[in-house]
Amino acid sequence: MHYSNLLHRTSFGLAVGGGVPWLWPAFETLHFIGMALLIGSAGALDLRVLGAGKALPVGPMQSLAPWGLLGFAINLVTGVGFYAGKPEAYQNGAFAMKVLFILLGAANVLVFYVSGLRRRLDAVGPGETAPVAAKIIAASSLFLWFGVMFWGRMLPSFSESF
Repeated sequence: MHYSNLLHRTSFGLAVGGGVPWLWPAFETLHFIGMALLIGSAGALDLRVLGAGKALPVGPMQSLAPWGLLGFAINLVTGVGFYAGKPEAYQNGAFAMKVLFILLGAANVLVFYVSGLRRRLDAVGPGETAPVAAKIIAASSLFLWFGVMFWGRMLPSFSESF
């Protein structure tokens, strides 16, 4: 038996997959809110690091990070729920690409924190330019998280189960 079938046969998978009729739409709403939190908070910081809104200091903008983390957590829970509810819909290239972009996005965040760039950005004041390494991380972040959204939207095009 394929592992996705085992997940689908759990109470959680059965509930999300249609056993509780309102649960899938609720998860879709929460998934959208989670992505808005993630892209809104990370995107605002990324755009500032890239030079938009230079009148703002970078340091205080980093206080938005917990909101991005909350958004990621919401999307992780609802995403697992979607997969558990309809695993057959996710056996395609679009889902593989979405997972790849999520993993690369998470690795990008890890590099940002482990490399010490976060601390260096605290010192970037109004009108100042961020280090080139931080700009590369910021541009990668925008590309990767928008890629996650793109591949998520492509799922119905790659599957007849939606």
